[in-house]
Amino acid sequence: MSWTKLLASKEAQRHKTSKKELDNMRALIARDPADAALDGLSADRRFATAYNAALQAANMAIACARYRIMSKVGHHRVSLESTKLVLGKPAHRYAEYFETCRRKRNTIDYTF
Repeated sequence: MSWTKLLASKEAQRHKTSKKELDNMRALIARDPADAALDGLSADRRFATAYNAALQAANMAIACARYRIMSKVGHHRVSLESTKLVLGKPAHRYAEYFETCRRKRNTIDYTF
């Protein structure tokens, strides 16, 4: 995967972020773990909410690299995979872990 391929396939587009956009992402990243810890929330919802924080962190890193992943089928996978491009080799194991989480979330949200 490369930015050239992602741009050509229209899975990504060039993007200039703003302080406001990044602040909004930071707020979501802070909110979701707190929401996931709420009493009475099911384990599935806890997981999906915490997963969303990780996804937003990936999208934030991508935005800082001046890209945006297009919203279409598979965009969560592309976002998580793209963090490897943005953050480099040290992030690969985390991207792979969150890819496993993405598949688990899909099972929770779409199968059951």
